[in-house]
Amino acid sequence: MKIPNEPQKELYRIAEAQGGYFTTKQAASLGYASNKRAYHVEVGNWLREHRGIYRLALFPEPERPDLILWWLWSRDRTDRPAGVYSHQTALSLHELTDVNPSRLDMTVPPSFRRGAPVPKILRLHYGEISESEQEILFGVPVTDALRTILDVWKEGSLPKDTLRQAFQQARSSGKITRKQAADLLQNSQFASVARELEAA
Repeated sequence: MKIPNEPQKELYRIAEAQGGYFTTKQAASLGYASNKRAYHVEVGNWLREHRGIYRLALFPEPERPDLILWWLWSRDRTDRPAGVYSHQTALSLHELTDVNPSRLDMTVPPSFRRGAPVPKILRLHYGEISESEQEILFGVPVTDALRTILDVWKEGSLPKDTLRQAFQQARSSGKITRKQAADLLQNSQFASVARELEAA
């Protein structure tokens, strides 16, 4: 039985934290040059999922591989993913609506740029999202329930009644805490929205 070498172990560790996926730069940093990467794809060890993104062939496929793939696509110049799933996609991931958007909503920093065109599956929004407004679902960052509902409300892409129901459901399930709801009422920017969301 062949014992994995250190680069193999480290690549597995990186991929394990990303649902079996890894980037060209992550592999290259471990000594996997272009010819080695081509070899591993050719013999079936790696699957090339997108430009600059691979997956370990024998790694169990995650529940939502699409989310991990496109999150990795959102890499910035330092090769770190910058995107956070948001808006209607986040609403669906939180199971707060029956809406199943045809594209994946992702918020990226205002400075985010990619040389290649944005894939049609993605709908990018530009804005800042603090760490306190995020949580991890399906192995990727997603806006928390409150930020999600506020984003969709501001966007106006769903009926207000749908968002009121989502808000009440999030309150009942604990996805939005009493403190969050109370703080929203005290926030001059969102107080009027909070009152509308609380309305029966």
